[in-house]
Amino acid sequence: MRLNGVHIEDTFAEAFPMLGTRLVITADTPDWVQAAVVSLTGFATSVIACGCEAALERVLPSDETPDSRPGAAVLLFAMSKAELAKQVARRVGQCVMTCPGTACYAGLLDGPTIPLGNALRYFGDGWQIAKRVGSRRYWRIPVMDGEFLCEAATSAVDGVGGGNFIILAADCRAGLAAAQAAVLAIRQLPGAILPFPGGVVRSGSKIGGKYKGMIASTNTAFCPTLRAAVPASLVPEGVESILELVIDGVSEAAVAAAMRAGIAAVADLGAEGGVVSVTAGNYGGKLGRYQFRLHEVMA
Repeated sequence: MRLNGVHIEDTFAEAFPMLGTRLVITADTPDWVQAAVVSLTGFATSVIACGCEAALERVLPSDETPDSRPGAAVLLFAMSKAELAKQVARRVGQCVMTCPGTACYAGLLDGPTIPLGNALRYFGDGWQIAKRVGSRRYWRIPVMDGEFLCEAATSAVDGVGGGNFIILAADCRAGLAAAQAAVLAIRQLPGAILPFPGGVVRSGSKIGGKYKGMIASTNTAFCPTLRAAVPASLVPEGVESILELVIDGVSEAAVAAAMRAGIAAVADLGAEGGVVSVTAGNYGGKLGRYQFRLHEVMA
């Protein structure tokens, strides 16, 4: 398959089941919403070392938030319900409750629940107050600028983590331009996030490594500087920069849509823009339950 001169490899991205949730964070101004979101989603690129994967899903205008204030939706993913609950409680408690003027609401209402305000209410030291509005329950926790309003619980969904595609480009400038175009396209879609810095991964990994105890190590097959040294190198001549986009989503459809939008944006730059090909990372279909075949995604 070729799109605008860009070769789309006949391969698949291998992804894994994860548990995910959506949180809605509001504050008095967009700047304080951003401050809370940046803190909440810090050090959340990969479950390999971070405990969860999280990122901004989208900015919300005030007419879409529960309290009619500026807001944002954030998605968090983990490998188990227990780990997701732990990460949500820690991150909301340390990064949202601490941020001036914020409130935190459940962004998903259907499915098994995990504690939100129910886990944080004890910070109120006995002065916290429960409040029910319709079928939804909240906690009002006294803090030094007033009260932190936090929904009692949020719901978890069976999500998909590790959807991906890999951009092979003639040089670093072309590769980064293509990756950034893909990030912009994907961020227009609901239900999916790009957890790595700026949405882009330069240090793609393989399972295991040379040294004992390594869970993952550099993906030598895609390192341009090792092209002549690694027998199984996948870096063709004329390619000097390779970047990966990793996608987590609340469903298979959300991940597939994000991959489609991202790859289309890369292909729009075309061979004239220095993009050589697009491929994907997999483990031979042995580890992940989900397989996103690039030709089917782009059909």
